[in-house]
Amino acid sequence: MDTPAKQWFVMRDLKRRNANRLALHELSDAGLEVFTPMTQMIMTIGGRRQRRQVPVIQDLLFVHEAKERLDPYVQKNPMLQYRFLFGKTQNEPMTVRDTEMDRFILAVRQTDTPIYYSPGELTRNMYGQRVRIVGGMLDSYEGRLLSVKGMRKRRLIVELPDLVAAAVEVAPEYIQIIK
Repeated sequence: MDTPAKQWFVMRDLKRRNANRLALHELSDAGLEVFTPMTQMIMTIGGRRQRRQVPVIQDLLFVHEAKERLDPYVQKNPMLQYRFLFGKTQNEPMTVRDTEMDRFILAVRQTDTPIYYSPGELTRNMYGQRVRIVGGMLDSYEGRLLSVKGMRKRRLIVELPDLVAAAVEVAPEYIQIIK
């Protein structure tokens, strides 16, 4: 009996940012592998200021599971939806290749202060030199450095095209410029 292959599905969580239980928490508690880029935010809840981890992009969520196992959770929770490919005639949910997703998660988790960008937020001028990382946690990554005037730290841009991008700090000794 074949078990269906797991994929990284791109999902939407339509709950508000200040909800007590986001789909991220519910799916994690159910034993599914879930990832969403998070940031800390100070919120006023019940008259008190609290620091909370919240999603960077409010409705963006990635779930690594077989579609057949994920469908019951989507049907049970109307605030959880698949994202669909734009312009396709069939209802084909968006997925991200395992290698791309693993690369993105590794890069984001290896730094304390990733800077996240929404689609379209990075301009052509912000893409700097093409580089290869030699050594360290991001060994053999290739990409572009973030080029922002006045920025002293070297940051590599790691992207999930049309979904989210992150700039992660890289030590200068690991950077090799590609010509």
